[in-house]
Parts: sequence; structure tokens; C-alpha cells
Amino acid sequence: MKRRLISLFMAAMVVTCSVTGCGVKTSQKENTEFGYGSGDVLSDKKVGVCIYQFADTFMTLFRDELKDRLVEQGISEDNIEIMDSLNNHNTQVDQVKELINDGVDVLIVNPVNPSFAKEITDLAVGAGIPLVYVNREPDGDEEDRWVDNDYHVSYVGCDARQSGTYQGEIIEALGFDTVDLNGDGKLQYYMIEGDPENIDSQYRTEYSVRTLKDSAWKLECVGDEVGNWHQETARQLMAKALEEDKDIEVVFCNNDAMALGALEAIEADGKVVGQDIFLVGVDALEEVIGCVLEGRITGTVFNDYISQSHSAADTAINYIKMEKVEHYVGCHYVKVTTKNAQEILDKIKK
Repeated sequence: MKRRLISLFMAAMVVTCSVTGCGVKTSQKENTEFGYGSGDVLSDKKVGVCIYQFADTFMTLFRDELKDRLVEQGISEDNIEIMDSLNNHNTQVDQVKELINDGVDVLIVNPVNPSFAKEITDLAVGAGIPLVYVNREPDGDEEDRWVDNDYHVSYVGCDARQSGTYQGEIIEALGFDTVDLNGDGKLQYYMIEGDPENIDSQYRTEYSVRTLKDSAWKLECVGDEVGNWHQETARQLMAKALEEDKDIEVVFCNNDAMALGALEAIEADGKVVGQDIFLVGVDALEEVIGCVLEGRITGTVFNDYISQSHSAADTAINYIKMEKVEHYVGCHYVKVTTKNAQEILDKIKK
């Protein structure tokens, strides 16, 4: 797939926003058909937003920052409608139809299931409304359609392969002898996945492990369970694994909410992270960064919702203004350990 073939090359190219930066891929012609001149009053424009579920802590941070950025850029708060898709694809499709009927000027969608993005793309394109996907990336074939047909559709977000790689690198940096707590020459790990149909979950699961295998570490998976991004589900899974006396040296969680759930179970079992077990997540939620600083979580990966949400808002506004828009705006993750946790915490608390 064309976008996949160029992704690693382009991800290293342009740094344009915030501390972590955003790069661009696959350029697109300027808008010519929507009739919104750059001199139009942005406060009159309507933005429709669908978030896969409000219950997700990370997406709550994202949508609040997104709304603030849209208002800061001139969109009236009254003209921003943000809907909770309740983690249901059909509900999200109905919401997209409703927003189109309401006459929004641009759509921003955090898809429930990126694998089914084509249906939402076709609705937006058919209605002549530009569309910005955020955070959960549609597959390469879908993105190729945007390029081949010059659709007014973009994706803003990070490459989840990088987040998985960084999880592996956090563990690798500790040294094999440190992590091989039982001294058997193998790393026993337990994986708690988000949604197995979600590409971010798939990549984080694959690349966290691949990074260590590529460094010639011997690994043994003692459990791979689905936590569906939920803290309580992860707590229950981790508690069950510990009750079964699974020999676990490292726990990989696809997001920080599940890492917090795993931590609850680990501490309830009387174990200490950093001594009896190692634990990593993704997102760099404020609570988790605090745990990293305290040594209660080994590390996490900053999923920069500030840069992502600002880039998403700016991309949507550029569509409205008929300015040049890229099909792919990629942001970079950041490894978070005790070395830089305070710096990241200061950034998100500004």
C-alpha cells in the first residue's frame, strides 16, 4: 500500500508543531469546490465531531483540547457539536448522517472501528463535506483511496508502531539481567490488549514484543488478554493472572487506563513494580506520569493529545479556508521514564 511504503521515510521529515512535532505525508490539491473563502467569518462555520466513546480518559483530554483549539482559532463554541459514539459503529454512522443533515462545514471523526472507515468516508464525500479522522488510523487501502480520488479527507495522529516500539525500548533499556527476575534466561511477559480489531492495539501488541526479539531477547508469553482499553477489566485480568501464579516479569498494556488497572492488582497482590515485576503503558495520563515519578509504573509513552488535537483543529479549519491540506499529518510519540516524566507532566499541566 502506497502510504505504508512511504510512512517510515516521511515520518522523519517535517517537524512543525509543539514539542513532539507533526510531519506530513501525501500532499493534496487545494480545495476548490466547497466555496469557503479564507476571508469568510469562521465563527459562522459549523464543526461536527464524533468521538468513539467519552468514557475513554485519553479521548476526554483530546476532545476538550480540540474544542478549545477550535474556539481559539475563531469557531464559535455554539457551532461545535461533539457526539459520544458509545463505542458503537452503527451509532457513529447515524451521528455522521445527523451532522451532515445539520449542515456542518467539516467533520472530525475518531472512528469506533477504523476498519469500517470507508462507510463514513463515502457519506462525507457524497455530501461534499471535508472529513478529518483523528487518533485511530484507517487502513492503508482506505487512505490510498483518498489520494487516488483526491478526496477531501485526512488523518491526524501518531503511528502506533512507534508507541509499541517505545514500550519495548523502555524495557530493553533496563537490561536483560535486570528484567529476568527468575534468572531462567527468558523474559516472561503478560500482554493486555485494547481492542484486537483496532490497528493501534494490534501494532502496540506486535511492536513492543518485536523490539525485544530484534535485540535477541528470548521471550515467553504467559498470557495475552483483551482489556478493551478499560481500567477495571485490566485489573480483573491481572488479578486472575496473579492468582494463577503465572510467572510474570513484564506487563505490557496497550494504554495507560489498563496499566492503572494492572497496577491496582499488582499492588493488591503485595508485589512492587521495579522489584517483583515491570509495567509499561501508553498515553502518559497525568496519574500514570505521577506513578512513573514514584517508581510505581516503569514507564509509559506520551500520546501527545495536545499536538494531535491542535493539528486536527487546524486541518479542519484549513479545509474551511480552502487552504492546502495534507492527507496525512503524523505526530510523534515520546518515551516517558523517570528521566523526563516531570518535563512531560509540566507540559500537560500548563
